[in-house]
Amino acid sequence: MIERFGFGEIDGEPVEGFTLRNSNGYAAKLISFGARLTEFHMPDRDGNLADIVLGFDDLDSYIATNTYFGATCGRYGNRIKDGQFVLNGTPYQVDRNEGSNHLHGGSNGFDRKNWTASVDEVRNTVVFSMVSHDGEQGFPGMVSMTATYRLTDDNVLEIRMRGTTDQTTILNAVNHAYWNLAGQGSGDVRDQVLQLHSDFYTPIDAELITTGEVLSVAGTAFDFRSAHPIGRDIDSLQDVGTGSLVGGGYDHNWCLNGAGVGLHACARVVDPASGRGLELSTTEPGVQFYTGGYLDETVIGKKAKPYCRFAGYTFETQKFPNTPNFAHFPTCVLQPDEVYDHRMEYRFFNA
Repeated sequence: MIERFGFGEIDGEPVEGFTLRNSNGYAAKLISFGARLTEFHMPDRDGNLADIVLGFDDLDSYIATNTYFGATCGRYGNRIKDGQFVLNGTPYQVDRNEGSNHLHGGSNGFDRKNWTASVDEVRNTVVFSMVSHDGEQGFPGMVSMTATYRLTDDNVLEIRMRGTTDQTTILNAVNHAYWNLAGQGSGDVRDQVLQLHSDFYTPIDAELITTGEVLSVAGTAFDFRSAHPIGRDIDSLQDVGTGSLVGGGYDHNWCLNGAGVGLHACARVVDPASGRGLELSTTEPGVQFYTGGYLDETVIGKKAKPYCRFAGYTFETQKFPNTPNFAHFPTCVLQPDEVYDHRMEYRFFNA
């Protein structure tokens, strides 16, 4: 049975919460504000449960910060240079909320909306829905979105983001859950072992904007084709960004092997200490692997635990960053007769 709980109010509307459980002791907590994953509990190899996603215990903290913990982000997840693009010959200026650039849908994107929720007890599923109106944050067209979460008895968390539009637009919704398989607030993730199914990545400039290049990972700190600790090369990696954008660590897009129709392998991570692991598959051509370089001890997470630099990582499966400005990247254009359908499947295990 799907449990319901309250999680405060925003603009006079209640924020709804839901708990999905399976027969193996796993549990996922979700809230309607940002169609957000706030907790995910799984056992280690000895059966000890831990919450392995970063987040907050209260709504005010989600509202007050721009960490995007667990949120559904859009319309355009990741960055667009100068917040500008041309679509069908028409120039558009969208919200510039990270310096001169656009990030994650703008200052009032999908993550700031209180979505409508419905449940399917039989499928152990919660469906969040919302409408983004024509012109919101500068984007064309009215977009109708759903974000669906399902937890199965095979220890799979399915996330599905679907959208339709009434006129030609761009759409790239991302899920921004931060994971730490040792447990949220348990320190940094450098020793967790990562494999990425990618031969190429897209370099970025000093403002974290994709340059349009596609380079081989071979011989670089971006080569995770063979599994190794996340922190092995992280200190030798040139800091990303300049000024206020300096974060260090990884905040880059990898081009996934096998991208095309249907699900394909994206990532595999194992925490050697606990034995907890996850494997991610997706329908999308890219993944932003971000190691939380901007987090520090001033960010107080759940159970009053201060977070630290590299306290978690995200796998933001996506169209490539700044895609609207590069014709050679896989398209992010959505037509009125099409359905945007972005799937992620996290399979959890113990090693």
